[in-house]
Amino acid sequence: MRTPVEVLWLLASPEHHYFGRPRDGAPHPVSTARERVDVVAGKGVVGDRFFGRAAHMDAAVTLMAVESLERVAADLGLATDADPLGGFDPRRPRRNVVLRGAPVDALVGRDLALDCRAGGGGVVRFAGRRPAAPCAWMDEVLAPGAHPALRGRGGLRCVPTTSGALVVGSAELRTAEPVDPASAGVPVLRRGRLP
Repeated sequence: MRTPVEVLWLLASPEHHYFGRPRDGAPHPVSTARERVDVVAGKGVVGDRFFGRAAHMDAAVTLMAVESLERVAADLGLATDADPLGGFDPRRPRRNVVLRGAPVDALVGRDLALDCRAGGGGVVRFAGRRPAAPCAWMDEVLAPGAHPALRGRGGLRCVPTTSGALVVGSAELRTAEPVDPASAGVPVLRRGRLP
């Protein structure tokens, strides 16, 4: 199935920015968003802090729906018609790829591909592994209450199964089964321990 999406932001963070607990100190500045990132099968995003690290091979690339941030901003009373993100910087949750129109939180355990050829990129296939659980830093870097509000909509940790380039702009999400773009940002809560 092919679903039109938009790649809004790409991020490759060369270092960790959120160390310890929020009460232990301030985060470092966020990394600069990029227009293009190169992805290597089994290793992740070139230039990212988790690239090729064995401990992160099953979660080397993270995807997030911008609708999740918009819904959190609305839930917290920060969103306006002029600014549906409520002032949130979409780089703060530290996801490598921020998309519009993709219910990424529902893709745990599924194979998917992002086709960015329309914008001069390539096609990168991923195995969706597990939810990208939000951390307590979200209350500091987004807004108080953002950490619990992001549960179930913090994104998807993936393993790239092919190499290629992702670029900002119009793209296509490919999945074996249809996805509902209207459900992007809707929490997908799973049984088990909360992050």
